[in-house]
Amino acid sequence: MEQRRLGGSGFMVPALTLGTGTFGGGNEFFKAWGASDVAEARRLVDICLEAGLNMFDSADGYSNGMAEEILGQAIKGRRAEVLISTKGTFRRGPGPNQLGSSRHHLTNAVEASLKRLGTDYIDLYQLHAFDAVTPAEEVLQTLDGMVRAGKIRYLGCSNFSGWHLMKALATSEKYGLARYVAHQAYYSLVGREFEWELMPLALDQKVGTVVWSPLGWGRLTGKIRRGQPMPPVTRLQSKLAADKGPQVPQEYLYTVVDALDAVAKDAGKSIPQVALNWLLQRPSVATLIIGARNEEQLRQNLGAVGWKLTAAQVARLDAASAVPLTYPYWHQRGTFIDRNPPAV
Repeated sequence: MEQRRLGGSGFMVPALTLGTGTFGGGNEFFKAWGASDVAEARRLVDICLEAGLNMFDSADGYSNGMAEEILGQAIKGRRAEVLISTKGTFRRGPGPNQLGSSRHHLTNAVEASLKRLGTDYIDLYQLHAFDAVTPAEEVLQTLDGMVRAGKIRYLGCSNFSGWHLMKALATSEKYGLARYVAHQAYYSLVGREFEWELMPLALDQKVGTVVWSPLGWGRLTGKIRRGQPMPPVTRLQSKLAADKGPQVPQEYLYTVVDALDAVAKDAGKSIPQVALNWLLQRPSVATLIIGARNEEQLRQNLGAVGWKLTAAQVARLDAASAVPLTYPYWHQRGTFIDRNPPAV
């Protein structure tokens, strides 16, 4: 498995990371993803380690903490062999201080995650969302203290806008605090808005991109095609899961899948493998979080590495997935592209 440097840090991560949103199935939303128990999770971890994939991503909100608990059991006895990334910020109870990035909530959230995971440190801890109420200084001073205490080794954030991330980085620089080296963001062949502002920022500020839902919320599995019924097993069968995820116009999706189908046949690969490989060639991308309901899906996704799409194949996918730019990006590229070039 190819190892990549995470942003401007000295931390190396595998090109693929296993997401644990499929562990537990603790409610309707996560049952639509999967419901692996400890035994199946342990088997998936075994397969990952055999392939050189040693990073596992979770969150305290996945199945109300069950995913972290199951991951902790699945890696028991081999903590030194794996890298753990997890996330916090979302509501964890009814109280006014049981959400967000305050010192109070983050301290409790990290301690709870450590306990569920059965470890005394987290390799990469990420804020799951931006908290506009808590001052950036409070957030980063709290996280910096946890880094100094050895409870967290590297910091990241997730789902931030460009100004959210830049403000945080500026705060870290101003006060000499640990900075975010990773941004876990949605990016796929049917979700390319990341390229407009977040990718240039990531390259300029040396923040590695950890991609979530690289298969477009289950749309780029090869099972969803023009003129065919929705497959029986997909998170999109759950209205709750479908509504909470990124929205994609159907005709646009079919156009991208048609291109993926053609490239997959040309490359001798599957549609998911092609979609993942395209992302691995994009600037700023450090690792892709892949999910797997079972061993078959995991082995399929692991086949996305060890080869590269040709320039012509990449160009075909780029053209099929291109979307009109919103303001100010259409203006920047249309009137001042010589001094304001896009990242891709």
